[in-house]
Amino acid sequence: MAVMIIRNLDDSLKQRLRLRAAQHGRSMEEEVRDILRSALSAEVSQGVDAGQAIHQRFVLPGWTG
Repeated sequence: MAVMIIRNLDDSLKQRLRLRAAQHGRSMEEEVRDILRSALSAEVSQGVDAGQAIHQRFVLPGWTG
């Protein structure tokens, strides 16, 4: 298993993560794993490759370039 360190996380985001983890009865670390699992499995099931996913994430609405 890999280890990941996330730096420069906003305090408000960390607090929201802590609350969400508590609501689900798990640690913040497990909550992050679940969020990543969910987000990445949704991308895979849509059949979008990495380039398309990045483009869709950052493209401006109405942009035709």
